[in-house]
Amino acid sequence: MSTTEAACYSTPEEAGLRVETLPFERVPHQSRLFLDYLRDPTALRRFYPSAVRFHHELAERAPEVLSAYGTDRRELCDALEEMNRGWGATKETLANIERLREKDCVAIVSGQQAGLFTGPLYTIYKALSAVKLAGCLLQRGTPAVPVFWIATEDHDFAEVAAVEFIGCDCRLASISVSAEMHKEGAPVGSVVLDDSIAETIKRLLEVLPTTEFTPEVERLLRETWGSGRKYGEAFARMITKLIGCYGLILLDPLDAKLKKLAAPLYAEAARHAPEIASNLVARSSELEAAGYHAQVATSENAFPLFLHTEDGTRHAVARTKDGRYKMKDARREYSVEELAEMAAREPERFSPNVTLRAVVQDYLLPTVAYFGGAAEIAYFAQTAEVYRVLNRPATPILHRASMTIVERHMWRTLERYGLGLSDFFEGLDVVLARVVEEHLGAETAQTFKHTEETVNRELDSLKEQLHSVDPTLADALETGRRKINYQLEGLRSRFHRAQMSRDRAAHRQLERAVVSLYPDKTLQERHINITSLLARHGSYIISWIYDAINLGSSDHQIVYL
Repeated sequence: MSTTEAACYSTPEEAGLRVETLPFERVPHQSRLFLDYLRDPTALRRFYPSAVRFHHELAERAPEVLSAYGTDRRELCDALEEMNRGWGATKETLANIERLREKDCVAIVSGQQAGLFTGPLYTIYKALSAVKLAGCLLQRGTPAVPVFWIATEDHDFAEVAAVEFIGCDCRLASISVSAEMHKEGAPVGSVVLDDSIAETIKRLLEVLPTTEFTPEVERLLRETWGSGRKYGEAFARMITKLIGCYGLILLDPLDAKLKKLAAPLYAEAARHAPEIASNLVARSSELEAAGYHAQVATSENAFPLFLHTEDGTRHAVARTKDGRYKMKDARREYSVEELAEMAAREPERFSPNVTLRAVVQDYLLPTVAYFGGAAEIAYFAQTAEVYRVLNRPATPILHRASMTIVERHMWRTLERYGLGLSDFFEGLDVVLARVVEEHLGAETAQTFKHTEETVNRELDSLKEQLHSVDPTLADALETGRRKINYQLEGLRSRFHRAQMSRDRAAHRQLERAVVSLYPDKTLQERHINITSLLARHGSYIISWIYDAINLGSSDHQIVYL
């Protein structure tokens, strides 16, 4: 392996981390489309026309991306520089913005909603995946920068207003900001934090464990999430503090200058609204006919843009029976051309829906690849049709890094009882039973097993004899067998509970392991916030996560700290 390849892959082993991998086929609740895509994206080019199998193939796409890219880099980068400087940009980020000004530079993009205190862990994993791949391409001779698209235009405030973490008692806890900050239908990024954010931070710090890193965490939160700041700004400031040293460029699509740059695409999408809608419906049917699911519910009457009213709220627009378009419960109707002209003239009054968002992103940026999760991969199977209608090159989507972090105290519990992450997928009761059977009450468990085998063997012998006398007696024996086994199983369950009651320490350890590793029967990355790890490990955790990302693997990674 060459030096360039080694730098590109930068494996966890090189960083001295212990990492195990778990194929997503073994992780519950994964869609067939997602699993097939992970196995071989190129086999699904019917739905993903630009799919690549290996990330290092992306350099070959750069010429196509650059030839199709027409956005004014100077205006784009001026806007990016202004907003990133406002968020406290590092010299590394500013250097990457300068690199993006060059006509041969491409972007590795990821994005997420502006979650409270950065939201779930996978937000961090997305950002660092983009950082690592951009570095990989750069090492291989393709100028590239990482860009994080903050989805400030979303209006589902409930989805981003709360955060979950592991408290000092090792239980899952959550806090949230007041819903009163948000006006129904308004973009999340426009929400202005009020004085109650200080109390939210105080509550978080009270529940997190107090460690040597507590002052650092408190300083981080109070410096970024302050009263009077907009939600998107606070999110951007915290991400910058955490990841800015890697040169990550942040982008807020609500920015007026970016809206102006996107105006031509908004107008083009408006003009092609009927065609986009019909093609999306056809693609959804095509996916379902192939045995997959359509991630986005759409209709022939859908419009690819939301319309923002004077009160700052956004509204879906739909086609009427006579072929015009209107907002729900509104009187005024528009023709396609009227909406297109309005989008070109007043782009700040529009924002893309989920099927158009990626196309807008890749119109503004010279995107060579996007990092997303399972749901986004499914979106792209439909979004590819929008790229095609608007004559844009479809962007390959790569699955972001996916991790479960196992801290040392959890690591010891797993080793003590011979457990792995996948053992928790069946639930705590199954884990408790296994630990009792194999460790805490192994001798009694063996006696139960011997008793069951002996009883059933003797019943089998009796059944043969009864069958020769009267077949109905043999049938009656089977009924009795089921009752006997049912009673034995019930007794075994009571034994498990009794054994765990005697060993409360083991019960607590296993409960904490479930909460930490598979909270609410979902992967850790979808629940836990980065503050959980910052409180216990400080900012070192960010570099450990970066080191753990293996661009050459599509499996879930289990990282032992």
